[in-house]
Amino acid sequence: MDMFGLSDEEWTAILLSLRISSVAMVASLPLGILVALLLARGRFWGKSILNGIVHLPLILPPVVTGFILLILFGRRGPIGSLLDQYLGIVLSFRWTGAALACGVMGFPLMVRSIRLSIEAVDRKLEEAAGTLGASPALVFLTVTLPLIIPGVITGMILCFAKAMGEFGATITFVSNIPGETQTLSTAIYTFTQVPGGDAVAMRLTLISIAISMLALLASEFLAYLAGRRIDPE
Repeated sequence: MDMFGLSDEEWTAILLSLRISSVAMVASLPLGILVALLLARGRFWGKSILNGIVHLPLILPPVVTGFILLILFGRRGPIGSLLDQYLGIVLSFRWTGAALACGVMGFPLMVRSIRLSIEAVDRKLEEAAGTLGASPALVFLTVTLPLIIPGVITGMILCFAKAMGEFGATITFVSNIPGETQTLSTAIYTFTQVPGGDAVAMRLTLISIAISMLALLASEFLAYLAGRRIDPE
């Protein structure tokens, strides 16, 4: 036991949750920005289909999402078998698989936040940079990206918070293995199933709420600072 009254098993679940949520958030960011840009500015056939696929995890039962991931990324799945055979990467029943599941579940929230920020950017600013000879990539990096930083930060934190609370897709895809895939959510579920575990479950629930709330407050603060930097007045 430590000064906070938490057992080693509880600390392991907390630290693993923070690790998985952070990896899910960071790994999702590049693709999140790209997809948000495509949805906000793209003009192509299948845009509505792409939008539907991106937001599908929000409306599907999480267990269904986890089962799909297991089919695709399991060792015998079409993607998982290739990763295992050629790269030696195994996702099912590993913490990396939990990060994938959490990233998939939080991805729609990240994309939506970034997309709204991109759509709010004044196109005249980008056009002005283009007339000065800047390439589209340079315009995005020097004009668009700085303006959408508050939205990017918000999207990242929302993805992180969603990952912290993810349960259904995670337990379906990577199970509930202590020290490997047992996150805060699955640990809470485990302790509610054992006699005398309600106190521990309540303690972990309060910790989960506190971490998520701190993440949302940090999002507001960082977005405020980014907004002040962009528009000092």
